[in-house]
Amino acid sequence: MIDPSIAYKKLKQCRTPDQFRFKRRLQQLKQSPSEKKYQNLLTDIQASINVRESRSSHLPTPDYPENLPVSIRRNEILDAIRDNQVVIICGETGSGKTTQIPKICLELGRGVNGFIGHTQPRRLAARTVAARISEELKSDSHVAYKIRFQDRSRPETYIKLMTDGILLAEIQQDRFLNQYDTLTVS
Repeated sequence: MIDPSIAYKKLKQCRTPDQFRFKRRLQQLKQSPSEKKYQNLLTDIQASINVRESRSSHLPTPDYPENLPVSIRRNEILDAIRDNQVVIICGETGSGKTTQIPKICLELGRGVNGFIGHTQPRRLAARTVAARISEELKSDSHVAYKIRFQDRSRPETYIKLMTDGILLAEIQQDRFLNQYDTLTVS
């Protein structure tokens, strides 16, 4: 029997990119009910919940270089990001903003529901920063980059570095940027 309320309750446990697709499918089911399509939807919802739980259990635990100003003020930054939808962080060049802020977001559990998107103005910077954060997390699979003609992101990616242009291009396909749960713009 089709009971949309069951599916709607489970949607909150799905990954962010999936929630919007599933809501659309539920709306279509209201217009033309089908038991088979409803069961397929419930299966897909459960698969998304399983992926989210798996990502949550495999979340890397970052450590921070003690000599960086951002690391010293980590608790303040954690509180600000946790408690506010938009945060502007200013710091001097070399303070660790570029490499440590995505790791702080990771520590908050961001990256489980969608990518932590992190922009850089140039392709070389995106690749270099991705390599640096990967090195600091001691994992090649959790950090990836996407630049023109190269997309290194994969299902186990939590932090995705990209150029500003790539983010703007992605808005064409995903206008609400649902694949991200956090965006940092450099």
